[in-house]
Amino acid sequence: MNKEKILEKLKDISYPKLDKNIVELKTVDLIEADKKSLKITLCVLNKEAFEEIQKNIKNLFKDDFKNIEIKTKIQNSKKSVNYGTTFNPNNKAPYAKKVIAVTSGKGGVGKSTVSANISVALAQKGYKVGLLDADVYGPNIPRMFNVQNEKLRWNEKDKIVPSENFGIKLMSVALTTPSEDTPLVWRSSVAISALIQFLEDVDWGELDFLVIDMPPGTGDVQLTMAQELPISTAVLVTTPQNVACDDVSRAIMMFKETKVPIGGIIENMSYFVAPDTKKVYHIFGKGGAEILSQKYGIKILGKIPLSIQIRELCDEGKPPVALANEDIKKLYQEITGELLKKIKNIS
Repeated sequence: MNKEKILEKLKDISYPKLDKNIVELKTVDLIEADKKSLKITLCVLNKEAFEEIQKNIKNLFKDDFKNIEIKTKIQNSKKSVNYGTTFNPNNKAPYAKKVIAVTSGKGGVGKSTVSANISVALAQKGYKVGLLDADVYGPNIPRMFNVQNEKLRWNEKDKIVPSENFGIKLMSVALTTPSEDTPLVWRSSVAISALIQFLEDVDWGELDFLVIDMPPGTGDVQLTMAQELPISTAVLVTTPQNVACDDVSRAIMMFKETKVPIGGIIENMSYFVAPDTKKVYHIFGKGGAEILSQKYGIKILGKIPLSIQIRELCDEGKPPVALANEDIKKLYQEITGELLKKIKNIS
């Protein structure tokens, strides 16, 4: 059986929980075959998906070959991670002129929404921008750019090809899972290894900015990013309520202790404007960002309202800074302008 016939037969193998086959998704990297043996190399990062595909391929060709070996390129590209320190970090992203880390003290404050819109606003200014979704256990960036159904592909340089939309190159662990609801039940060491691979093995090209959508809190991922990247500035997202401000205070102190410059605070869901009366309601409280700004001497980059339009566009994979009304576009663009000023001052 020649390679062409093998490839044609592989079209019968569907990627787990998807309506597309593994050939269509370009997960077949290499086929080697003789009369007795078949060797296939796949581009599949997710362990559960690989194991299911491996089993299905072996069943498919069990009558055609005596020896069948299925492996994944990921298993052959393990690297030792030599961590830097927060005082003398490594530079795992030499292709990026500046690195912006967007984080929060707690989940649910709109950090990913801010990351996505800052990235697009930078691209609107003519910058080359990459966005790494480092929120391993709650990756939302692919949906916000309408690429959630895409899967990993490798190019001729043996690099992972990032997804791309609205002028932004994107990478997320969500692009490695068989389906959108597949949980990543990973220990932190595995999650960190995946993120390091996304920094080193993705064909990002030359970037002016690499924006990192961090997970909430002050854990392993935040520490590793501070050790492995010379972060130009951190952006902290909060809502006005005390609980969110308490948590972001801890994130502020983490960055201060790790010597990461803080570019400013963004207060998300800051207020709600009633569409009929135009009356302003402070649903989550008022003044949280001001208290943080005064206490820690950090600039408020801007305030974003609780908006139905922002929510709807994000759910549809349409960044508000590109497709919302002019008032909302202006909010994100002005915040990004303030951030750029801060970065220039830090530099």
